[in-house]
Amino acid sequence: MTHRLRSRSALAALGATVLLAAPVTVPQAQAQADSARPATATALDWYDTTAETIAAAGATTQVTNSRTWAISWLAAARATRAVPQGVERGPYQEAALAAAVHHALVALAPDRTEQLDAALDDSLAAIPDGTAEDRGVAAGERQAERLLAARQGDGLDPGSVNAPYPVPAAGPGVWQPTPAAYAPATQYGNRLAEPFLLAEPSQYRLGPPPALGSGRYADDLAEVRAYGSADSTVRTAEQTETANFWYGSSLTLYTEPLRVALDRSTQGITGQTALVALFHVAAVDTQIATSDSKYAYGRWRPVTAIRTGDIAPDAEWTPLHNTPAHPDYPSGHTTYSGAAQGILTALAGSRTEPFDLTSPTAPGVTRTYTAWRQLSEENVDARILSGIHTRSADESGLALGETVARHTLRNADRLLGQ
Repeated sequence: MTHRLRSRSALAALGATVLLAAPVTVPQAQAQADSARPATATALDWYDTTAETIAAAGATTQVTNSRTWAISWLAAARATRAVPQGVERGPYQEAALAAAVHHALVALAPDRTEQLDAALDDSLAAIPDGTAEDRGVAAGERQAERLLAARQGDGLDPGSVNAPYPVPAAGPGVWQPTPAAYAPATQYGNRLAEPFLLAEPSQYRLGPPPALGSGRYADDLAEVRAYGSADSTVRTAEQTETANFWYGSSLTLYTEPLRVALDRSTQGITGQTALVALFHVAAVDTQIATSDSKYAYGRWRPVTAIRTGDIAPDAEWTPLHNTPAHPDYPSGHTTYSGAAQGILTALAGSRTEPFDLTSPTAPGVTRTYTAWRQLSEENVDARILSGIHTRSADESGLALGETVARHTLRNADRLLGQ
């Protein structure tokens, strides 16, 4: 049998199908009133400040940090959406954005209060003093307070996210702790958390993974066995680079692409804050939905399947990268990527001018992209090349993320209009 990575054409078709499956409603309130211009300095400054805050004082769990982004920027989106009559629009929105993100971040990352206060002072110094500034600050702080209160106890703190998972008895297809650490399962608590927009974590639960005796399962396992092993003889140097590049945190890897979209946005502050807010709302809800499907099926990882399964068991097989401590199906990296692609495509267009991206897990490597789907395509291949996911887990994850993104966009006005 020849073991080749499958053509990307099927993946592209899947992405197109997901995007076109239902109409997307993009929030348009006051869009015409905002000037069509690149993102304001205030939006970019507070984007960078949010990223720096999370890098310096963020939580140990990715979804908790996505929650911080979502709360901060959703507060800003709500505060900037409606401008009181008789108040100058620009100064009001600039002040509201700065105050909302500042107020939320101080509450969620109090160790950075000094730096955040200095950033707020800088922002307000650039805005003319007066009623617009004062009322904008008040609106931003008010929306941040409301969101912080509404999300209190939502189950997305690190302790709740990593709630204990009782490992089931070993058996064919059943997830078990994986080498080398054989660590306890993580992210089980995500499926018990409160989403932002999903009716419940299981709203878009995937159908089951391929049956163990199916041809698709055999093909999946053969592919990851050949391409994902530490000593693979068929994986190319470029493919190894792809695996390394996408091995790190999705939140970290997508911070720059979202900033590129924000920097190039011509939607004014209303659209710019909504872009960041909806991206991270979708990211949170996708991570919740991912864990729901993961733990509903509890599918074993490739390393367990190859070492102990019925198909040519190899007790010495080792993946290129260490396997994360949670089930295979679906891939969390590709669900995140699918959600990101869905939001960016709807709100920033499917293509953009070339931009460069680096990765902390591939030092010295720079890659250039012109379409958000390119990131998804590489993510799908990368998890197979790392030896830590099957293609079925990756492609199903991509579809799940796109579905949650579409749901987020359809319900955006309900979320932003409060």
